[in-house]
Amino acid sequence: MENQAKILVVDDEERIRRLLKMYLEREDYIIDEAENGEDALKKALAEDYDLILLDIMMPGIDGIEVCKQLREKKSTPIIMLTAKGEEANRVQGFEVGTDDYIVKPFSPREVVLRVKALLRRSASSVYIQTETSTKDVIVYPYLTIDNDAHRVTAEGKEVSLTPKEYELLYFLAKSPDKVFDREQLLKEVWHYEFFGDLRTVDTHVKRLREKLNKVSSNAAKMIVTVWGVGYKFEVGSE
Repeated sequence: MENQAKILVVDDEERIRRLLKMYLEREDYIIDEAENGEDALKKALAEDYDLILLDIMMPGIDGIEVCKQLREKKSTPIIMLTAKGEEANRVQGFEVGTDDYIVKPFSPREVVLRVKALLRRSASSVYIQTETSTKDVIVYPYLTIDNDAHRVTAEGKEVSLTPKEYELLYFLAKSPDKVFDREQLLKEVWHYEFFGDLRTVDTHVKRLREKLNKVSSNAAKMIVTVWGVGYKFEVGSE
């Protein structure tokens, strides 16, 4: 199949890797495995995976550090696997750039559904647009968001974003000048109630601004902090 997704499954427990591989291969995904953080990082940097399932707790380099180092180089979608009592680690995971998390013990079917959802949100970024007109495009003076292609350009230059960074930008840009508090953003962008540290939003906004700023300082300034409240997308920001 020409659009088969290639997924890296990272866990130090062989039985979990085998279980995930079995269920994901049933969906015609191509599965690669890594049993530790060092191997995962090496493979993830060498290959262009469509998605990575990444366990947090591993000997040596843990999942948090793998995600942190990978985000310096790539925007590969990442779903973290965490044990029930590891809420602090889940917060850390979001802060370093993971896109979603699944709590162990998990249902393999839930994993498949989460994988499909994240691939849907990210896969269209690699599609070549053949239509003469694009239905869902937001155009501002310094920033263009093509939602059909999941492509962001700032002053004509493409900006590489993770799926969650893209969703955050798109959500804000759809409602210019409307202020959203952090709780609203967690609910709307992360799609479920997240009882954790609200710094997750701050970290994503910071990283989003940094990526935009590398291409266009004007575009970066459009994401405005409303002190004591939250954030808004300001079209007329100078």
